[in-house]
Amino acid sequence: MECLYCFLGFLLLAARLPLDAAKRFHDVLSNERTSDYMREHNQLAGWSSDENEWNEKLYPVWKKEDPRWKNSWKGGHVQAILTSDSPALVGSTITFVVDLVFPRCQEEDVSGNIVYEKNCRNDTGSSPDLYVYNWTEEDGWGNGPNQHHHHVYPDGRPFPHHPGWKRCNFVYVFHTLGQYLQKLGRGSARVSINTANVTLGPQLMEVIVYRRHRHTYVPIAKVKDVYVVTDHVPVFVTMYQKNDRNLSDETFLRDLPIMFNVLIHDPSHFLNESAIYYKWNFGDNTGLFVSNNPTLNHTYVLNGTFSLNLTVQAAVPGPCPSPAPKPPKPTSPLSTHLKCYYPNCPASAGDSPLELRKTPDETCHINRYGYFRATLTIVDGILEVNIIQMTDVLMPAPQPDNLLMDFVVTCQGIMPTEVCTVVSDPSCQITYNTVCDPVDVNTGDSCFLTVRRAFRGSGTYCLNLTLGDDTSLALTSTLVPVPARDPASPSSMANGALVSVGCLAIFVTVITLLVYKKHKEYKYLIGNGTGIVVKGKGLNVFLNHAKAMFCPGNQEKDPLLKHQPETV
Repeated sequence: MECLYCFLGFLLLAARLPLDAAKRFHDVLSNERTSDYMREHNQLAGWSSDENEWNEKLYPVWKKEDPRWKNSWKGGHVQAILTSDSPALVGSTITFVVDLVFPRCQEEDVSGNIVYEKNCRNDTGSSPDLYVYNWTEEDGWGNGPNQHHHHVYPDGRPFPHHPGWKRCNFVYVFHTLGQYLQKLGRGSARVSINTANVTLGPQLMEVIVYRRHRHTYVPIAKVKDVYVVTDHVPVFVTMYQKNDRNLSDETFLRDLPIMFNVLIHDPSHFLNESAIYYKWNFGDNTGLFVSNNPTLNHTYVLNGTFSLNLTVQAAVPGPCPSPAPKPPKPTSPLSTHLKCYYPNCPASAGDSPLELRKTPDETCHINRYGYFRATLTIVDGILEVNIIQMTDVLMPAPQPDNLLMDFVVTCQGIMPTEVCTVVSDPSCQITYNTVCDPVDVNTGDSCFLTVRRAFRGSGTYCLNLTLGDDTSLALTSTLVPVPARDPASPSSMANGALVSVGCLAIFVTVITLLVYKKHKEYKYLIGNGTGIVVKGKGLNVFLNHAKAMFCPGNQEKDPLLKHQPETV
């Protein structure tokens, strides 16, 4: 009898060994949780407890250091990239996407097979084969009644036979909050979770991916990522100001409006039916601004440092709580909690993270709040720049390839430290040259500059002119018509007029001297005639020198140039 008891005990022990040895989902997907982890979370719709058994025969489990990982894929290693649209406001839907990145020169075709890319060469050269994995021609899925035992997930549930399911050659297993979800897919898979039952705070999502291999599956990648569920509305604010040189340093200019634009992170459109209000406090003693518009402009008129505070309030429709003993009636019969939702109403003394509000039609709303804070620095800067005059620069010797223009520039605000110009074609698309020059800040308090620039020829140009300092950058643009320069241009005509006047004066002088000489020769003929020729030649030499100096352009027409001057 004692031997019988021993034999029965041995049978019971042997029967229990497979149960103890069987792997469960939490053994495969995560070892970072306690046994009571599942009790801390509510059930996710469509997900299963990770206490279920895992079919290790059909879906083998490899540890991280297992050498079989190196041969799990032909031609290299497959990488899985997991992303989500976290953070998510509690009650909204969060979406996870897994994308498979295949080795170089490999891609998935329309049939779900993995092929080599055309005209692509990797480190081992181009492959003579067309397919990396040709699952279409494999008999892996099978058609007989006894060949469907492997068309199941790791927990034994059968694959859904939706249209095109045989082209889905990857099995994705998602795991979070002590629960898992199985999905059949191709090179990418997507799942969504409603966060109404998700514990607030950071959570971990893990994914393991298997590929088909005849009647079994081979693990090819594991990946994990952290996502966040919050009861605060995720808020971000962009700030823009004209002439601000650096929009990311939170330093702005005095006396110019700053445009604030509120962005609410709500990818699942959970707040589409919610009334949203924005409460602004700019920290400059201008009061509280309440608006239902996410965009607002504000101008700081003093220099200094200011604390910007924004509170976003969203009235989210939701189910009313269960009936409870009624408190004393409020002063208003319409609601148990009155909030002002108009731009000109005063703000409440404080905002609690959660408020239930009952409306006349017996529907309830939950008020959710989001917060944004920033410290802004306000300084002086260049507020505006204008080109008030453009003039040609007249050169004594015109150079058609280097035409100069002067631009008279004025600005409002402080004096700039540099001036830059960009000269381009009339459409302002093709840049010809860019020139920057420093500005002498000691020229005075008024901003009045003359900027000279060279143009490579006549025509119409686009000119962008900027005045800048450390914190501001003011811009103006204009089209510049550069006229052609020819001999009839004002500079050439002025030069010709000066030469003509000079020659006329010399001509008058010569005629006067000749008349004087004739009169004097007549007087000398009475006394001595031999000195006339010598004196006449000396006078001719003097006149030739004078005409050569003042009338160089007419020398070749002067018959006196045929005579060589002589020294008298």
